[in-house]
Amino acid sequence: MIDFSKKDLLFLAPLAGFTDLPFRQVVKKFGADVTISEMISSNALVYNSKKTYKMLEKAPNETPYIVQIAGSNIDIIKDAVLILNDIEGIDGIDLNCGCPVPKVVKQGSGSALLNDLPKMGKIIETIKKYSNKQYTSVKSRLGFSDKKPETIAKVCEESGADFVTFHARTRSDAYKKDRIDYESIAKAKQAISIPLVANGDITTLEIYNEVKKITGADAVMIGRGAVGNPWIFYQIKNSLKTVEKEKIKEIVLEHFESMLSFYGERAVGIFRKHIHSYSKNFPNATIFRNKVNRVEDPLLIKEYINEFFN
Repeated sequence: MIDFSKKDLLFLAPLAGFTDLPFRQVVKKFGADVTISEMISSNALVYNSKKTYKMLEKAPNETPYIVQIAGSNIDIIKDAVLILNDIEGIDGIDLNCGCPVPKVVKQGSGSALLNDLPKMGKIIETIKKYSNKQYTSVKSRLGFSDKKPETIAKVCEESGADFVTFHARTRSDAYKKDRIDYESIAKAKQAISIPLVANGDITTLEIYNEVKKITGADAVMIGRGAVGNPWIFYQIKNSLKTVEKEKIKEIVLEHFESMLSFYGERAVGIFRKHIHSYSKNFPNATIFRNKVNRVEDPLLIKEYINEFFN
């Protein structure tokens, strides 16, 4: 279902607060091949959090669709997998081994697992053993403090992962621009035979081409590079140095419509953070934002969007 032989295979990375169903639906329509849910806490899933179950919902066009889970307790991970088994439309389960957020790391989850690779391997094995989904995958960083991409990649492969994604920094590097290291992803790629997906600071067609060349990756995953710039998928698929304003307007309006459908009256307030990032670098952006911030009527917001992106 995921064609790793495809030369321009693109994944949307999970991003808390941004890659909800409406956003995934839009990027899927305009170029993303594979979408992944926001990070799901295995504990919250097992303890029947209504908010968590809402986050699992997928759009009709989301195929393949992967759910990413985080956790460190093997028994709870197993129970979470069994719950996901009963939900149709999920094509894979991804284990988060890269989240650098302190509250996640303190729980032994996310990138904390990179400090205990045997345990990480056991969790991957547990997902693989109990999941009835097509794919078991892992999203990792290059290490916690020290880089060990080859070792991490081999643990993932030997534990049963069908593919692995690497973000080009360690946990200690956070999101520092000068710490990006695509060469280490290349080392991971050379160490394993399963497909590898490269991730980290991919914001333009030029960077995408550079990352593919350096890493030799089978696919590329874009996360923060798509925030305020979801047309990057369209740009890469069509080999465009820039995206015409008319296409940007189409995507922005599509996103707003999708949010209205999913969130109802809450959509206007939630969408404002997207409007701010979408309008950045355009003339008169401040005036546009101020207008949008003052209204609640969706029809009026659509009118403002049409005017601004003309």
